[in-house]
Amino acid sequence: MKKTFTLNHEKIKYPRMVDAAKHEVKKYLKRERNKTLPADADYWAFDCKFGESADEANVVHVAEINKCISDIEAKGLTSFYVEILARPAQRQHQEFDEE
Repeated sequence: MKKTFTLNHEKIKYPRMVDAAKHEVKKYLKRERNKTLPADADYWAFDCKFGESADEANVVHVAEINKCISDIEAKGLTSFYVEILARPAQRQHQEFDEE
């Protein structure tokens, strides 16, 4: 998903547009997580970028996207850019010493 969300509409109020954007991002993440994994993968990892525009987008963790959208709402901006790319990944197993 590479999308610029606009938060201004003539009939829909600003807080509802922000909630709709958050819902669309959550819906996309859920849809991607439910896809079948390749045989050599354990989970879906997400490479995310967020910013006021595509040029100003910075790398963020997937868990921080909701907070970033709330920050945009607090600033009162009318648009933002989000990029979420799913990739299959394997868990890194840690070995513990028994000392």
